[in-house]
Amino acid sequence: MSDLSRERWLENAVTAVTPLFEEIGIELPKVRVSVGWPSKGGMSKNKTIGQCWKTTVATDNISQIFISPVLGETTLKVLATLVHELIHAWDDCKSGHKGEFARAAKSIGLQGPMTATEVAADSELGIKLNKLIEALGVFRHTALVVSEMDKQRKPQTTRMIKLVTPGCCDYTVRTTQKWINEGLPKCPHDVEMEVE
Repeated sequence: MSDLSRERWLENAVTAVTPLFEEIGIELPKVRVSVGWPSKGGMSKNKTIGQCWKTTVATDNISQIFISPVLGETTLKVLATLVHELIHAWDDCKSGHKGEFARAAKSIGLQGPMTATEVAADSELGIKLNKLIEALGVFRHTALVVSEMDKQRKPQTTRMIKLVTPGCCDYTVRTTQKWINEGLPKCPHDVEMEVE
């Protein structure tokens, strides 16, 4: 089973963890799972390592879960992240990291702050997940290293600066420092704008 694609491994993992949810009275909905970048925070210092999209975002009304490509063959971390995101799918992302989500996460055995849950290998959930990993095999994915990706990015050379007209109107514009150096523009009421 260790030669499975990442997506097939994740699909099998959903099936494997389903009984853990059933033990706490949760029936998981159908989900789609894949490896992919989260909409935000995927390359920040405190990286987002998983994301669940609610049903109303998908044209087929099936929640979609993405596991970040920064996670490599740290199979327990991948499986714990999947469990976290499956709780979001069950809740259809209604509770954020509070309420029903927090109750379900604690019931299943996730630890730590609800925005960054963890599973200790020697915890009850960790032991269960490690047994599932024995059956699933290793998650075959080579992590992408964000610090190396940052080196490939071109630095931003233009910064847009917001100009406003305080005390006059809500008119705003954005421009570069080059044009500000040429002279500040005026709003439609003929009032000179200021840098916010």
